[in-house]
Amino acid sequence: MGSMSIWHWVIVLVVVMLVFGTKKISNMGSDLGKAVKGFKDGVKGEDDKANPNATASTGQPQQPQQVADKSTIDVETREKTRH
Repeated sequence: MGSMSIWHWVIVLVVVMLVFGTKKISNMGSDLGKAVKGFKDGVKGEDDKANPNATASTGQPQQPQQVADKSTIDVETREKTRH
């Protein structure tokens, strides 16, 4: 029992190839690669939204954009100290 040797993995690979076929396996691999790339791009896009000072493709830091929204109120916060 214990660990599986290389021959066990070769037999498993051959059985999987016989069941699914090489074309279907390669399609699944490319689909999985596209999904991972899409996930990485999505996470990268969320980071860019969260950090507006991120560097642009030119390597220069972007200036923060000021948006005038009449429903937003600007306030300063202070820490409360207990006596």
